[in-house]
Amino acid sequence: MSIKVTLPTAFTRHTAGRKQFDSLAENLPGLLADIDKTFPALATQIKGEDGKLRRFINIYVNDEDIRFLGGETYAFQDGDEVMLIPSIAGGSR
Repeated sequence: MSIKVTLPTAFTRHTAGRKQFDSLAENLPGLLADIDKTFPALATQIKGEDGKLRRFINIYVNDEDIRFLGGETYAFQDGDEVMLIPSIAGGSR
């Protein structure tokens, strides 16, 4: 089983320019562990010191927010497309 993970351009400086990679992770904790091993610099950006995903990082599976699919308990399916998207805030009045 394999999933395809897509990253926004903002994260590519932590992945040697890679915007996509394949993972054999079965769920979100497995994907985070995979990122720890493969892209440790990215892991520090998306996870807090407690090892949990930072609040401002959104995970989408096949264009659906993973929170509505069961969050950490969602079991990835073969061929799932997973996107890590940081929340954007700010601007001027």
